[in-house]
Amino acid sequence: MRHWDWSPLGISLKTSLCATVIAFFLGIFAAWFVTGLRGKRKAVIDSILTLPLVLPPTVLGFFLLVIFGWNSPLGRCLRMIGVRIIFSWEATVIAAAVVAFPLIYRTVLAAFEQIDTSILDAARTLGLTEWTIFRRIMLPMAWPGCAAGMILGFARALGEFGATLMIAGNIPHKTQTIPIAIWSAVEGNNMQTAMIWVLLIVGISSLVILPLNLIPRKE
Repeated sequence: MRHWDWSPLGISLKTSLCATVIAFFLGIFAAWFVTGLRGKRKAVIDSILTLPLVLPPTVLGFFLLVIFGWNSPLGRCLRMIGVRIIFSWEATVIAAAVVAFPLIYRTVLAAFEQIDTSILDAARTLGLTEWTIFRRIMLPMAWPGCAAGMILGFARALGEFGATLMIAGNIPHKTQTIPIAIWSAVEGNNMQTAMIWVLLIVGISSLVILPLNLIPRKE
């Protein structure tokens, strides 16, 4: 019996953690920004930020290739300083962060919008800056939504496949996450290996989303 390769598990966990942290902070600040908007401007920006949630992962992967590809303006600039994104571990983080971001953003935005605006108006009347209101009032009051967003974002990043395969490829010990390992095993007609990875990721995902039921809900 050949030695079992656990590297997809380590790569998946490391990628998902890094992607969730990135998407979490971007999602919180994006939600804070959109909360302060009104009218058509808010609708347009909200639609753009939510778009990765409904687009096929392969479409997201294509856009990432256009942005970070070797011949793109950004790709050429990165090559000049010795940085290569395509087919690297960093590419797996970028792909996972992109797909996790809208889940975190939408969850946090919903939590912000449930805050009583009279509380925020009273804080402004007392002379508090918007940044202080955000830190000391909005975040503490919306923390259940922020926590739920982070959990959902991590679970989504853990299961990312299409965009990761397009921008990072299937490189063992480097970019091969669990979903890609499952695909690779099925391609090689190794259904037993695929089943083991499927059961593992189902178990991890179940443990990840379990705390959602423990987060206090606003009555």
